[in-house]
Amino acid sequence: MAEKEDVTLPRNTAAALSYVLGLITGIVMLAMRKGDEFVHFHAVQSIGLSLVWVVGWIVLTVIPIVGWIVLPFWGLLMFVFWLVCIVKAYQGERFELPVLGPHIQRLGKQFGL
Repeated sequence: MAEKEDVTLPRNTAAALSYVLGLITGIVMLAMRKGDEFVHFHAVQSIGLSLVWVVGWIVLTVIPIVGWIVLPFWGLLMFVFWLVCIVKAYQGERFELPVLGPHIQRLGKQFGL
């Protein structure tokens, strides 16, 4: 009978995967990699970016005409942020989102994440 090998993800892969499904994978990686500060940073940022994306989408959807015009640009901006975060995490960089990053990390600490 073959023994089961312990397979763990490298930190950069785990950090990049925390962004893939946004809130879901952010929470999963946060729970799985509790002691790893690098993965924790990216998981919290993934959760925050997902929430900002959804809240912005809801707000822009409710605002008639101007919101509807701005909505595609909001989606594109959030997609670019999401993609850059995945690439930077995979490269092993601790990339903090402009403007949002410090606030997301501060709120993450306040909520005990």
